Amino acid sequence: MKTNYIALSVPIFFILIGIELAYTFYKKLNYYRLNDSIANLNQGIGSQLVGLFMKTVLFVGYMYIFEHWRVFEIPNTIWTWIILFIGVDFFYYWFHRMSHQVNALWAAHIVHHQSEEYNLTVALRQSWFQGWFSWVFYLPLALIGFDPIMFLTLSSFNTLYQFWIHTRTIKSMGFLEYILNTPSHHRVHHGSNPKYIDKNNAGTLIIWDRLFGTFQKEEEEVYYGITTPLASWNPVWANVHYWKDLIETAKRSDNISDKVRVFIKPPGWFPETLGGFKRAPEIDVVNYKKFHTETAMSVMAYALLLFLVALALGSYQLFFFDKLTLATNILVATFTILSMLTCGALLEKKRWFVNVESLRFLIGFSTLYYLYHLGFKLEWIIGIAFFQLLMMVYFLFIKSKYRNA
Repeated sequence: MKTNYIALSVPIFFILIGIELAYTFYKKLNYYRLNDSIANLNQGIGSQLVGLFMKTVLFVGYMYIFEHWRVFEIPNTIWTWIILFIGVDFFYYWFHRMSHQVNALWAAHIVHHQSEEYNLTVALRQSWFQGWFSWVFYLPLALIGFDPIMFLTLSSFNTLYQFWIHTRTIKSMGFLEYILNTPSHHRVHHGSNPKYIDKNNAGTLIIWDRLFGTFQKEEEEVYYGITTPLASWNPVWANVHYWKDLIETAKRSDNISDKVRVFIKPPGWFPETLGGFKRAPEIDVVNYKKFHTETAMSVMAYALLLFLVALALGSYQLFFFDKLTLATNILVATFTILSMLTCGALLEKKRWFVNVESLRFLIGFSTLYYLYHLGFKLEWIIGIAFFQLLMMVYFLFIKSKYRNA
C-alpha cells in the first residue's frame, strides 16, 4: 500500500505556519498578508487535487520501466536507501534547474515563485501541472532498478524537507550552509534580483549547486516574486498566464523554428524580429510596491469561508480519493476549484464572482443530490446542505454590496 506522506503532513504544515505567524506577529514582522497567504494555500490545494487525478497515470511510466527494463536487482538495504536518497536529490536538482531554463517547464514552475512574500505558506504554493513533466527526470532511477515504493518514499521526503526552508525567521545555520539547502540559500532562489535569478536549485543538498556553478550566497536584500508580477489572486490565472504569453509570442514569431524556440528557450528569450533576449531588470528599490488589494471585512470573511470549504474538501479527497467514484471525485474537485476561483475573485473585487459563485452553488446542490442516491449518510448531506444555504444568504448580502459598489 502506498502511503501519502504529503497528506499525513498537512496538519503539521498548518501547525508550523501557525507558529511562524505567531512569532512574526509577536516580533512585529510583516511577513504575512492574509490575501497572499490564502492565494498561496489555494494553489497548494489545487495542486494536490490535480495530482490525485494524475499520479496513478504518471507513476505507470516509472513502474513500466522498473518492471521491464531495469538493469539491476537491488536489495532493500540501508545503503540502497542512502544511494537512492542521493539519486533522488541529484535528479531533482536537474529537474528544478531545467524548470528555470526551459520556457515550457517554467510555464508550470512559475506558480511557485509568484508570491511577493516569503513565509511557510509559500512552500505550499505549487503548480497544478508541474507533475506532468517532473516524473520524466527520475526515470533513470527506475532503469537502474530502484524499487518504486522506495522512490516514492524518498521523493516525498525531498518535497517535505523543502517546506521548512521557506522562512525569513532563520538567518544562518553555520557549517550546515555548506551541505544542506537552508532558508538562506532558498531565499536567494526566490529572489527576483538579477544576481539571484536561477540560482540555488537544490532540493536537500546544496552541494549540487556548488558543483555545477549555480550557487549564490545571500548578500543584498532579497525582493521576492517574479520579474513581471502576477498581480492577481486568481488560482486558475496563476497557472495559465505564462502559457498565454508564450502562445502569443509564438503567434507573433515569423517562422516555424522561432515558434518552436519560444517554448524551449530560457525565459526572456524572444526572436530577433521581436527585440531579442530581454534581461531581468534591476529592482527599482525607490518605487518598489507589492501587489495588494484592500478588502472589506465582510467580504474578506466570505473569502475566508470559501478557502476553508476548499481546504476541508481538498483534505477529504486527499484521504478518501481511492474510495470515491470517479464521478464523485470530479464533482467534488470541480466544486473545490470553483470555491478557490470565487475566493480569488472576491479578493480582487471582480464582479464576475457572482456568476461563478452561482454556478458553484448549483454544482454543490447537484453533488449532494447525487451523493444521496449513492447512499451517503443522510445526516451529513443535510448538514452540508444547511451550511450551503447559510452561505447562500451571506452570498446574497455580498452580492448586493458589489452591485452598489
